[in-house]
Amino acid sequence: MTVDQITAPAPADVESGGTRRKRRRVVVPLVLVAAIGGAAAWGTTRPWEPRGSVAEQPLLSHGVVAVEQGSLSSSIQVLGTLGYDAPTSVVASGRGTFTALPAVGSVVKAGGRLYEVDGRPVVLMTGIRPLWRDLGPGVTDGPDVEQLKRNLIRLGHADGLGLTVDEKFAKGTATAVKRWQKSLGVKQTGTVALGTVVMLPQAGVRLHKVGAQLGSPVGASPVLTVTSTHLVAVVQPADNQLSRFKPDGKVVVRLAEGGTVQGRIRSLIRGGGADGEEGDGGPGGSGGGQHKTTVTIVLDDQRDVRRAGPSSVTVNVVGDTAADALIVPVTALLALDGGGYGVKVVSGTTTRLVKVQLGLVADARAQISGAVKRGDQVVIPK
Repeated sequence: MTVDQITAPAPADVESGGTRRKRRRVVVPLVLVAAIGGAAAWGTTRPWEPRGSVAEQPLLSHGVVAVEQGSLSSSIQVLGTLGYDAPTSVVASGRGTFTALPAVGSVVKAGGRLYEVDGRPVVLMTGIRPLWRDLGPGVTDGPDVEQLKRNLIRLGHADGLGLTVDEKFAKGTATAVKRWQKSLGVKQTGTVALGTVVMLPQAGVRLHKVGAQLGSPVGASPVLTVTSTHLVAVVQPADNQLSRFKPDGKVVVRLAEGGTVQGRIRSLIRGGGADGEEGDGGPGGSGGGQHKTTVTIVLDDQRDVRRAGPSSVTVNVVGDTAADALIVPVTALLALDGGGYGVKVVSGTTTRLVKVQLGLVADARAQISGAVKRGDQVVIPK
Protein backbone atom coordinates (compact mmCIF):
# COMPACT_ATOMS: atom_id res chain seq x y z
CA MET A 1 0.00 0.00 0.00
CA THR A 2 1.35 3.43 -0.96
CA VAL A 3 0.35 6.57 0.96
CA ASP A 4 1.09 9.97 -0.58
CA GLN A 5 0.65 13.09 1.55
CA ILE A 6 -0.45 16.08 -0.45
CA THR A 7 -0.42 19.54 1.11
CA ALA A 8 -3.46 21.61 0.23
CA PRO A 9 -3.89 25.35 0.96
CA ALA A 10 -6.39 26.34 3.63
CA PRO A 11 -9.32 28.60 2.82
CA ALA A 12 -8.69 32.35 2.83
CA ASP A 13 -8.63 34.16 6.21
CA VAL A 14 -12.05 35.07 7.50
CA GLU A 15 -12.62 37.91 9.94
CA SER A 16 -15.60 37.66 12.29
CA GLY A 17 -16.46 40.05 15.03
CA GLY A 18 -13.11 41.74 14.63
CA THR A 19 -11.41 38.48 15.42
CA ARG A 20 -8.84 37.35 12.90
CA ARG A 21 -8.66 33.55 12.42
CA LYS A 22 -5.22 32.07 11.91
CA ARG A 23 -4.21 30.34 8.65
CA ARG A 24 -4.04 26.54 8.93
CA ARG A 25 -2.37 24.01 6.66
CA VAL A 26 -4.48 20.85 6.06
CA VAL A 27 -2.78 17.52 5.34
CA VAL A 28 -5.00 15.19 3.20
CA PRO A 29 -3.87 11.53 2.89
CA LEU A 30 -4.66 9.88 -0.44
CA VAL A 31 -4.53 6.07 -0.49
CA LEU A 32 -3.62 4.24 -3.71
CA VAL A 33 -4.25 0.50 -3.59
CA ALA A 34 -1.69 -1.60 -5.46
CA ALA A 35 -2.93 -4.34 -7.83
CA ILE A 36 -2.56 -7.82 -6.45
CA GLY A 37 -0.73 -10.45 -8.54
CA GLY A 38 -0.28 -10.20 -12.29
CA ALA A 39 -3.97 -10.10 -13.11
CA ALA A 40 -3.79 -6.31 -13.34
CA ALA A 41 -1.21 -6.62 -16.07
CA TRP A 42 -3.16 -9.22 -18.10
CA GLY A 43 -6.93 -9.39 -18.25
CA THR A 44 -7.88 -13.05 -17.85
CA THR A 45 -10.93 -15.28 -18.00
CA ARG A 46 -11.49 -18.97 -17.61
CA PRO A 47 -12.06 -20.46 -21.08
CA TRP A 48 -15.32 -21.96 -19.83
CA GLU A 49 -16.57 -18.62 -18.35
CA PRO A 50 -18.16 -15.76 -20.31
CA ARG A 51 -15.50 -13.46 -21.71
CA GLY A 52 -17.16 -10.47 -20.08
CA SER A 53 -16.83 -11.91 -16.54
CA VAL A 54 -14.94 -9.50 -14.31
CA ALA A 55 -15.61 -10.62 -10.75
CA GLU A 56 -13.14 -13.07 -9.19
CA GLN A 57 -14.58 -16.29 -7.79
CA PRO A 58 -14.36 -16.69 -4.01
CA LEU A 59 -11.15 -18.29 -2.81
CA LEU A 60 -13.00 -21.31 -1.46
CA SER A 61 -14.17 -22.17 -5.00
CA HIS A 62 -10.61 -22.86 -6.11
CA GLY A 63 -8.06 -25.57 -5.45
CA VAL A 64 -4.55 -26.37 -6.60
CA VAL A 65 -2.94 -29.19 -8.54
CA ALA A 66 0.69 -29.99 -9.30
CA VAL A 67 2.10 -29.70 -12.82
CA GLU A 68 2.86 -33.23 -14.02
CA GLN A 69 5.50 -34.44 -16.43
CA GLY A 70 4.93 -37.44 -18.67
CA SER A 71 3.39 -38.66 -21.93
CA LEU A 72 0.13 -37.39 -23.37
CA SER A 73 -1.75 -39.07 -26.21
CA SER A 74 -4.82 -38.03 -28.16
CA SER A 75 -5.95 -41.61 -28.75
CA ILE A 76 -9.64 -42.56 -28.55
CA GLN A 77 -11.33 -45.84 -27.68
CA VAL A 78 -14.43 -47.20 -29.42
CA LEU A 79 -16.34 -50.38 -28.60
CA GLY A 80 -16.79 -52.85 -31.45
CA THR A 81 -17.25 -56.50 -32.35
CA LEU A 82 -15.07 -59.29 -33.63
CA GLY A 83 -16.65 -61.27 -36.46
CA TYR A 84 -15.91 -63.25 -39.61
CA ASP A 85 -15.21 -61.22 -42.72
CA ALA A 86 -16.99 -60.86 -46.07
CA PRO A 87 -20.40 -62.52 -45.63
CA THR A 88 -21.57 -63.80 -49.03
CA SER A 89 -24.81 -65.45 -50.14
CA VAL A 90 -24.58 -68.61 -52.27
CA VAL A 91 -27.37 -69.39 -54.72
CA ALA A 92 -27.63 -72.90 -56.23
CA SER A 93 -27.74 -73.17 -60.02
CA GLY A 94 -29.62 -75.74 -62.12
CA ARG A 95 -32.29 -78.13 -60.91
CA GLY A 96 -32.51 -80.91 -58.36
CA THR A 97 -33.04 -81.63 -54.68
CA PHE A 98 -30.73 -80.85 -51.79
CA THR A 99 -29.48 -84.18 -50.46
CA ALA A 100 -26.70 -82.95 -48.13
CA LEU A 101 -26.03 -79.62 -46.41
CA PRO A 102 -23.07 -78.47 -44.32
CA ALA A 103 -23.04 -77.64 -40.61
CA VAL A 104 -22.87 -74.03 -39.48
CA GLY A 105 -19.31 -73.18 -38.45
CA SER A 106 -17.66 -75.76 -40.69
CA VAL A 107 -14.83 -74.66 -42.98
CA VAL A 108 -14.61 -75.63 -46.66
CA LYS A 109 -11.44 -75.04 -48.68
CA ALA A 110 -11.21 -74.67 -52.46
CA GLY A 111 -11.76 -78.09 -53.99
CA GLY A 112 -13.98 -79.18 -51.12
CA ARG A 113 -17.70 -79.99 -51.11
CA LEU A 114 -20.11 -77.20 -50.15
CA TYR A 115 -23.37 -79.18 -50.39
CA GLU A 116 -24.96 -81.95 -52.43
CA VAL A 117 -27.73 -81.99 -55.05
CA ASP A 118 -29.28 -85.25 -56.25
CA GLY A 119 -26.45 -87.16 -54.60
CA ARG A 120 -23.76 -85.24 -56.51
CA PRO A 121 -21.29 -82.91 -54.74
CA VAL A 122 -21.23 -79.19 -55.46
CA VAL A 123 -17.62 -78.07 -55.17
CA LEU A 124 -16.05 -74.76 -54.11
CA MET A 125 -13.58 -73.18 -56.53
CA THR A 126 -11.85 -69.82 -56.42
CA GLY A 127 -12.97 -67.07 -58.77
CA ILE A 128 -14.88 -63.83 -59.08
CA ARG A 129 -17.06 -64.90 -62.07
CA PRO A 130 -19.97 -67.26 -61.45
CA LEU A 131 -20.41 -70.10 -63.95
CA TRP A 132 -23.39 -69.64 -66.24
CA ARG A 133 -22.95 -72.52 -68.74
CA ASP A 134 -21.59 -76.04 -69.08
CA LEU A 135 -17.85 -76.09 -69.76
CA GLY A 136 -16.58 -78.91 -71.95
CA PRO A 137 -15.08 -79.78 -75.36
CA GLY A 138 -16.31 -77.49 -78.13
CA VAL A 139 -17.31 -74.61 -75.81
CA THR A 140 -16.40 -71.15 -77.06
CA ASP A 141 -13.43 -69.36 -75.52
CA GLY A 142 -14.13 -67.25 -72.48
CA PRO A 143 -12.88 -65.97 -69.12
CA ASP A 144 -14.93 -68.66 -67.34
CA VAL A 145 -12.76 -71.30 -69.06
CA GLU A 146 -9.62 -69.51 -67.93
CA GLN A 147 -10.97 -69.41 -64.37
CA LEU A 148 -11.71 -73.16 -64.42
CA LYS A 149 -8.24 -74.03 -65.79
CA ARG A 150 -6.60 -71.94 -63.08
CA ASN A 151 -8.42 -73.99 -60.42
CA LEU A 152 -7.59 -77.33 -62.05
CA ILE A 153 -3.90 -76.40 -62.02
CA ARG A 154 -4.00 -75.22 -58.38
CA LEU A 155 -5.76 -78.40 -57.28
CA GLY A 156 -3.13 -80.56 -58.97
CA HIS A 157 -5.33 -82.14 -61.63
CA ALA A 158 -3.29 -80.75 -64.55
CA ASP A 159 0.10 -82.12 -63.54
CA GLY A 160 2.09 -83.29 -66.57
CA LEU A 161 -0.49 -82.04 -69.05
CA GLY A 162 1.29 -78.80 -69.92
CA LEU A 163 -1.95 -76.89 -69.33
CA THR A 164 -1.68 -73.13 -69.78
CA VAL A 165 -3.97 -70.55 -68.18
CA ASP A 166 -5.93 -69.19 -71.14
CA GLU A 167 -9.52 -69.03 -72.37
CA LYS A 168 -9.40 -72.14 -74.59
CA PHE A 169 -10.99 -75.45 -73.56
CA ALA A 170 -8.44 -77.78 -75.16
CA LYS A 171 -8.01 -81.56 -75.00
CA GLY A 172 -5.74 -81.26 -71.98
CA THR A 173 -8.46 -79.29 -70.19
CA ALA A 174 -10.94 -82.14 -70.63
CA THR A 175 -8.36 -84.60 -69.28
CA ALA A 176 -7.83 -82.44 -66.19
CA VAL A 177 -11.60 -82.25 -65.66
CA LYS A 178 -11.86 -86.07 -65.80
CA ARG A 179 -9.11 -86.35 -63.18
CA TRP A 180 -11.00 -83.92 -60.98
CA GLN A 181 -14.26 -85.85 -61.43
CA LYS A 182 -12.49 -89.12 -60.58
CA SER A 183 -11.24 -87.61 -57.31
CA LEU A 184 -14.85 -86.77 -56.42
CA GLY A 185 -16.11 -90.25 -57.25
CA VAL A 186 -18.50 -89.06 -59.95
CA LYS A 187 -18.89 -89.97 -63.64
CA GLN A 188 -15.88 -88.85 -65.68
CA THR A 189 -17.44 -86.88 -68.54
CA GLY A 190 -14.75 -84.26 -69.13
CA THR A 191 -17.47 -81.61 -68.91
CA VAL A 192 -18.23 -79.38 -65.91
CA ALA A 193 -22.02 -79.19 -65.75
CA LEU A 194 -23.73 -76.01 -64.62
CA GLY A 195 -24.54 -76.20 -60.92
CA THR A 196 -21.70 -78.54 -59.94
CA VAL A 197 -19.25 -75.74 -59.06
CA VAL A 198 -19.60 -72.57 -56.96
CA MET A 199 -17.05 -69.83 -57.68
CA LEU A 200 -16.20 -67.54 -54.75
CA PRO A 201 -13.30 -65.09 -54.28
CA GLN A 202 -12.09 -66.78 -51.09
CA ALA A 203 -9.79 -69.81 -51.16
CA GLY A 204 -11.66 -71.10 -48.12
CA VAL A 205 -14.98 -70.23 -46.48
CA ARG A 206 -16.74 -70.69 -43.16
CA LEU A 207 -20.42 -71.67 -43.14
CA HIS A 208 -22.28 -68.83 -41.44
CA LYS A 209 -25.91 -69.75 -42.15
CA VAL A 210 -27.81 -72.47 -44.01
CA GLY A 211 -30.88 -71.19 -45.84
CA ALA A 212 -32.08 -74.39 -47.52
CA GLN A 213 -33.57 -77.55 -46.07
CA LEU A 214 -32.80 -81.15 -46.88
CA GLY A 215 -35.21 -82.45 -49.46
CA SER A 216 -36.20 -79.00 -50.71
CA PRO A 217 -35.83 -78.23 -54.42
CA VAL A 218 -33.11 -75.96 -55.77
CA GLY A 219 -34.53 -72.45 -56.10
CA ALA A 220 -33.56 -68.81 -56.43
CA SER A 221 -33.16 -68.13 -52.70
CA PRO A 222 -29.70 -68.45 -51.12
CA VAL A 223 -28.84 -71.95 -50.02
CA LEU A 224 -25.94 -70.80 -47.82
CA THR A 225 -24.31 -67.73 -46.37
CA VAL A 226 -20.57 -68.08 -46.09
CA THR A 227 -17.84 -65.84 -44.72
CA SER A 228 -14.08 -65.65 -44.87
CA THR A 229 -12.21 -67.75 -42.34
CA HIS A 230 -10.52 -64.56 -41.11
CA LEU A 231 -11.89 -62.49 -38.24
CA VAL A 232 -12.09 -58.71 -38.50
CA ALA A 233 -13.00 -56.00 -36.01
CA VAL A 234 -15.96 -53.76 -36.82
CA VAL A 235 -16.85 -50.47 -35.13
CA GLN A 236 -19.44 -47.77 -35.74
CA PRO A 237 -17.89 -44.55 -34.41
CA ALA A 238 -19.85 -41.41 -33.65
CA ASP A 239 -19.82 -38.69 -36.30
CA ASN A 240 -17.41 -36.56 -34.26
CA GLN A 241 -14.95 -39.49 -34.12
CA LEU A 242 -14.88 -40.31 -37.83
CA SER A 243 -12.01 -37.93 -38.62
CA ARG A 244 -9.75 -40.14 -36.50
CA PHE A 245 -10.37 -43.19 -38.70
CA LYS A 246 -8.16 -42.97 -41.78
CA PRO A 247 -7.92 -45.65 -44.51
CA ASP A 248 -4.86 -47.84 -43.78
CA GLY A 249 -4.58 -46.17 -40.38
CA LYS A 250 -3.06 -48.25 -37.57
CA VAL A 251 -5.11 -49.23 -34.52
CA VAL A 252 -4.74 -51.45 -31.47
CA VAL A 253 -7.57 -53.91 -30.74
CA ARG A 254 -8.06 -55.09 -27.16
CA LEU A 255 -9.73 -58.49 -26.94
CA ALA A 256 -12.47 -59.25 -24.41
CA GLU A 257 -10.44 -62.05 -22.82
CA GLY A 258 -7.35 -59.84 -22.50
CA GLY A 259 -4.41 -59.15 -24.75
CA THR A 260 -4.13 -56.89 -27.77
CA VAL A 261 -3.55 -57.29 -31.48
CA GLN A 262 -2.44 -54.75 -34.07
CA GLY A 263 -4.86 -53.83 -36.84
CA ARG A 264 -5.26 -51.71 -39.95
CA ILE A 265 -8.34 -49.79 -41.10
CA ARG A 266 -9.47 -51.36 -44.38
CA SER A 267 -12.71 -49.61 -45.19
CA LEU A 268 -15.32 -47.10 -44.08
CA ILE A 269 -18.81 -47.79 -45.44
CA ARG A 270 -21.89 -45.77 -44.58
CA GLY A 271 -24.91 -47.96 -43.97
CA GLY A 272 -23.12 -51.21 -44.93
CA GLY A 273 -23.85 -54.51 -43.19
CA ALA A 274 -23.55 -58.26 -43.04
CA ASP A 275 -25.43 -60.64 -45.29
CA GLY A 276 -25.98 -57.76 -47.70
CA GLU A 277 -28.47 -56.11 -45.32
CA GLU A 278 -28.06 -52.40 -44.97
CA GLY A 279 -27.19 -51.06 -41.58
CA ASP A 280 -26.80 -54.25 -39.57
CA GLY A 281 -23.28 -53.33 -38.47
CA GLY A 282 -21.08 -55.61 -40.59
CA PRO A 283 -19.92 -59.08 -39.50
CA GLY A 284 -22.04 -60.28 -36.63
CA GLY A 285 -24.96 -58.03 -37.66
CA SER A 286 -25.91 -56.09 -34.54
CA GLY A 287 -28.65 -54.13 -36.29
CA GLY A 288 -29.89 -50.56 -35.98
CA GLY A 289 -26.96 -48.82 -37.68
CA GLN A 290 -28.60 -47.63 -40.89
CA HIS A 291 -27.20 -44.12 -40.57
CA LYS A 292 -23.81 -44.92 -39.08
CA THR A 293 -20.50 -45.49 -40.81
CA THR A 294 -19.15 -49.01 -40.41
CA VAL A 295 -15.38 -49.24 -40.08
CA THR A 296 -13.77 -52.60 -40.84
CA ILE A 297 -10.35 -53.38 -39.36
CA VAL A 298 -8.16 -56.24 -40.56
CA LEU A 299 -6.03 -57.87 -37.88
CA ASP A 300 -2.36 -58.78 -38.09
CA ASP A 301 -2.40 -61.96 -36.02
CA GLN A 302 -5.28 -64.37 -36.64
CA ARG A 303 -4.00 -66.93 -34.12
CA ASP A 304 -4.79 -64.72 -31.14
CA VAL A 305 -8.19 -63.60 -32.39
CA ARG A 306 -9.31 -67.12 -33.33
CA ARG A 307 -8.89 -68.12 -29.71
CA ALA A 308 -11.19 -65.23 -28.75
CA GLY A 309 -13.74 -65.98 -31.50
CA PRO A 310 -16.67 -63.65 -32.26
CA SER A 311 -16.87 -61.31 -29.27
CA SER A 312 -16.74 -57.68 -28.18
CA VAL A 313 -13.54 -55.68 -28.54
CA THR A 314 -12.22 -52.22 -27.77
CA VAL A 315 -10.51 -50.42 -30.64
CA ASN A 316 -7.87 -47.88 -29.67
CA VAL A 317 -7.09 -45.31 -32.39
CA VAL A 318 -3.72 -43.80 -31.61
CA GLY A 319 -3.42 -40.11 -32.41
CA ASP A 320 -0.71 -37.56 -31.67
CA THR A 321 1.61 -38.26 -28.76
CA ALA A 322 3.72 -35.86 -26.71
CA ALA A 323 6.52 -37.43 -24.68
CA ASP A 324 8.11 -35.88 -21.57
CA ALA A 325 5.50 -33.11 -21.57
CA LEU A 326 4.44 -30.73 -18.80
CA ILE A 327 0.75 -31.45 -18.23
CA VAL A 328 -2.05 -29.62 -16.42
CA PRO A 329 -5.83 -30.07 -16.37
CA VAL A 330 -7.54 -27.95 -19.00
CA THR A 331 -9.45 -26.25 -16.17
CA ALA A 332 -6.18 -24.65 -15.08
CA LEU A 333 -5.96 -22.69 -18.32
CA LEU A 334 -6.89 -19.01 -18.36
CA ALA A 335 -7.73 -17.32 -21.66
CA LEU A 336 -5.81 -14.05 -21.89
CA ASP A 337 -7.47 -10.96 -23.30
CA GLY A 338 -4.50 -10.37 -25.57
CA GLY A 339 -4.64 -13.91 -26.91
CA GLY A 340 -3.11 -17.14 -25.74
CA TYR A 341 -3.34 -18.83 -22.37
CA GLY A 342 -1.91 -18.60 -18.90
CA VAL A 343 -1.97 -20.42 -15.58
CA LYS A 344 -1.94 -19.08 -12.03
CA VAL A 345 1.08 -20.48 -10.21
CA VAL A 346 1.00 -20.50 -6.41
CA SER A 347 3.98 -18.77 -4.78
CA GLY A 348 3.71 -18.98 -1.00
CA THR A 349 0.50 -17.21 -0.03
CA THR A 350 0.11 -15.41 -3.36
CA THR A 351 -0.30 -16.36 -7.00
CA ARG A 352 1.34 -15.13 -10.16
CA LEU A 353 -0.08 -15.35 -13.65
CA VAL A 354 2.26 -17.08 -16.07
CA LYS A 355 1.69 -17.02 -19.80
CA VAL A 356 2.15 -20.48 -21.38
CA GLN A 357 2.23 -22.01 -24.81
CA LEU A 358 -0.41 -24.66 -25.44
CA GLY A 359 0.52 -27.99 -27.02
CA LEU A 360 -1.44 -31.23 -27.32
CA VAL A 361 -4.84 -31.37 -25.60
CA ALA A 362 -6.39 -34.78 -24.85
CA ASP A 363 -8.58 -36.38 -22.20
CA ALA A 364 -9.22 -33.02 -20.46
CA ARG A 365 -5.47 -32.50 -20.03
CA ALA A 366 -3.20 -30.03 -21.78
CA GLN A 367 0.47 -29.89 -22.63
CA ILE A 368 2.02 -26.53 -21.71
CA SER A 369 5.43 -24.88 -21.91
CA GLY A 370 6.77 -21.63 -20.49
CA ALA A 371 8.03 -20.39 -17.13
CA VAL A 372 6.63 -23.38 -15.25
CA LYS A 373 8.19 -26.61 -14.09
CA ARG A 374 7.20 -30.01 -12.82
CA GLY A 375 5.70 -29.86 -9.34
CA ASP A 376 4.56 -26.23 -9.54
CA GLN A 377 1.15 -25.76 -7.94
CA VAL A 378 -1.44 -24.19 -10.27
CA VAL A 379 -4.92 -22.96 -9.47
CA ILE A 380 -7.99 -24.90 -10.64
CA PRO A 381 -11.69 -24.57 -9.83
CA LYS A 382 -12.93 -27.00 -7.18
